[in-house]
Amino acid sequence: MLDVKVFNSIDLPAADRFDAWQQLLGQTHAPVHLTSESADDYRATLRQFTLGAAMLWPAAYPHLTWHRPVRLVRQSDPESCHLTLVLRGGGVAQWDRSERALGPYDFHTNHTSVPYVIHCHPGQHEIIGVELPRTSLGLPWSRVQQVIGQGLSARDGIGLLLAQFLIQVSHDTDNYAPAEAPRLGQVLTDLVTGLFARALDADDRLSPETRTRTKILEMQAFIRRNLGDVHLTPGAVAAQHHISRSHLHRLFQTEGATVSAYIRAQRLAAARRALADASTPAEPIHAIAARCGFKDHATFTRSFRAAYGITPRDYRQAAHL
Repeated sequence: MLDVKVFNSIDLPAADRFDAWQQLLGQTHAPVHLTSESADDYRATLRQFTLGAAMLWPAAYPHLTWHRPVRLVRQSDPESCHLTLVLRGGGVAQWDRSERALGPYDFHTNHTSVPYVIHCHPGQHEIIGVELPRTSLGLPWSRVQQVIGQGLSARDGIGLLLAQFLIQVSHDTDNYAPAEAPRLGQVLTDLVTGLFARALDADDRLSPETRTRTKILEMQAFIRRNLGDVHLTPGAVAAQHHISRSHLHRLFQTEGATVSAYIRAQRLAAARRALADASTPAEPIHAIAARCGFKDHATFTRSFRAAYGITPRDYRQAAHL
């Protein structure tokens, strides 16, 4: 389980909540001046955890205006690159005489050396914030600065891959051991670097290691999206990504698993989640198996028991107690 620090403003007296929220964000991101139409009774939550050199902080909060003026930049500059995945809500960001509207599944970018103002729309907001030391990125900082403020989408390509990674890790912190945090941080850094490189049309500047890891993540995401296809094989994955099967197997060797083993593990994990889902208790087990890409019920039962030490039926019964 990752070490997660949790803040919930309702644990404090109403009069202290907004000041505590401002202090927390100043420590999490950088010193910032906040105002809100809900400041008298501010209800916000934030979880904070580190992945190697990176920090993630999923947060939910009502209306807010962020202002980091020159005075605060001079007061404290951690020299970090910031990325926000907007999940709910939106607003307008302003910096260096530039302005950009933000909405769900947009990435907002800034860095702590530049003053900015963000005006959030009224209503509730949900984001995942990312802090990365600017020295950790696999591109020259002068090039990264050209990306800051650009319209970066989380709806397709590597942006979607990064968004899926952030959401999965943020939701499943209990499923990762502390020893896995540095590796997750490296994956995150590679994805952010790849997103910036794509925006700069500078893929050729990425290190071979970053290109390899990004390629593997893209293929793993493709596999997870197509688990229900019984024809999902290593050959199909290789063909989709325009590489040979031998190249595909070499790439997955760096992950410590074969392609077939990864597909099987993801199918089993998807089936286990479905069996534990209380919203679909009546769905037949054989239908879940088919939906997750298993060709027959018997094969699914054997594979599930081998992986988890229990039959699918017994697992479902235990999960719904």
